[in-house]
This record gives sequence, structure tokens and C-alpha cells, in this order.
Amino acid sequence: MNKGVMIALLSIGAAQGLKIPIHYVRKKEWRPELFFQTGGMPSSHSAGVSSLTTYIALKRGVPTIDFALSLVYGLIVMYDAQGIRRQAGELTLKVNDLGELIDKIHKEERVEFEEKTPKKLKEMLGHQPEEVLGGAVLGVLAGAAGYFLSKNDRKKTCTKVR
Repeated sequence: MNKGVMIALLSIGAAQGLKIPIHYVRKKEWRPELFFQTGGMPSSHSAGVSSLTTYIALKRGVPTIDFALSLVYGLIVMYDAQGIRRQAGELTLKVNDLGELIDKIHKEERVEFEEKTPKKLKEMLGHQPEEVLGGAVLGVLAGAAGYFLSKNDRKKTCTKVR
């Protein structure tokens, strides 16, 4: 398998896994299901793209088109994670609050109303800037570690061949 892809996927998994103990430390609540959810600290999106970009920078060099593509793509993903997706999450909070407001209105009125219980919209869609930064730092560390570990593997392989 492509080592850059493997490193990016591993850093995404590490970021998702770290969400559980970080949430526990912050909220004193153990929630293993966070591994499969979006949002939270650290951003797995940022970890994935920054680990791949770091690996490409170290393996192929900064002046390459590979690095340029990865960097621009990564910046767009991180901007989207903390910008548009976070705004959608905040809008979802307001929509979910509307349901409670409607319930209060209906309780005070004597109007007969049959309502199906809607599913509550998912509120953790995007990331706060510090969550994106946390994911980016994790990704840079994972990308560098992946590069240097694979570099040592190549040295061992080359010395065995000779």
C-alpha cells in the first residue's frame, strides 16, 4: 500500500481515537462512540491532510507539484472543517432549539396538534479553530514519524541487498 495513504489513514484513526480520552478529561464522560463521529478535538480531517502533506514534503520535497497539491487541498479541507461545517453545526443547534420552543408554545395553547417526533439533527459537524490546529499538529508529527520510520526501513533493506 502507498505509505503516504497509510500514514494519513493511521493519523485519522489516531485523531478519532484521541477524541475519547480528551472528551473524558474535559467532561468526565466516557463516550467510545466518539470514535465514529465528526467534530471534536482533534480534527481527524486536519490530521489526515497535514500528515500526508508533511510526508510528501519530506519524501519528495517542498518545490514539487505533489507537495503543492497536497498543501492546497489540505488548507481547503481545514478551512472547510472549521468554517463552513462549524457554521452548519451552529445552525443545527438553533434548529434543534426551535423544536423545544415549539413544544413550549404548544403546551401553552389549547390547540390540538399531532406531531411526529423528528430526529434531532447532529450538532457536532465541524471544528473550533483549536481543534483544527490540534489535528494539524498531530498530523505533522504523524507524517514526520512515518517518513523517518520508513526511511530507516529503506536503509535496512539497502544494506541487506549489498
